[in-house]
Amino acid sequence: MEDQEKVGKLDLENRFKAAIVWFILNGEVERALDLLARRYGVDAPKLEVGLPKGRRKRAYGCYNGRKKTISVLSSDTLRNPFVILHEFYHHLRTDLDLKHRGTEKRADAFAREFIQVFESSVAKSSGND
Repeated sequence: MEDQEKVGKLDLENRFKAAIVWFILNGEVERALDLLARRYGVDAPKLEVGLPKGRRKRAYGCYNGRKKTISVLSSDTLRNPFVILHEFYHHLRTDLDLKHRGTEKRADAFAREFIQVFESSVAKSSGND
């Protein structure tokens, strides 16, 4: 693959990641989850507001693999890209490998990567890179 082709694919991937974060920040979480699911070849997870009992004091979100559902603490949390992407990572790993749900460290890194690309694209578009 030529260098220019590699750069083009990387640019498309970064635009995708930035767009996902933008959709979440702007309240289009279902759209973001649908796009993520298509990109990674899995079904989109269900989404619900309100955490299961026992999780309310310790987390902003959680993923239930049996129900294929991302639950978030409140409607405000729906606009938190870190929480949504972190929990989507668990959905992705559970869907691809039922025995492996992914580590918290990897879920954090997955979410941070999308957010960093978004922040970088915002800085570039405002001339602050």
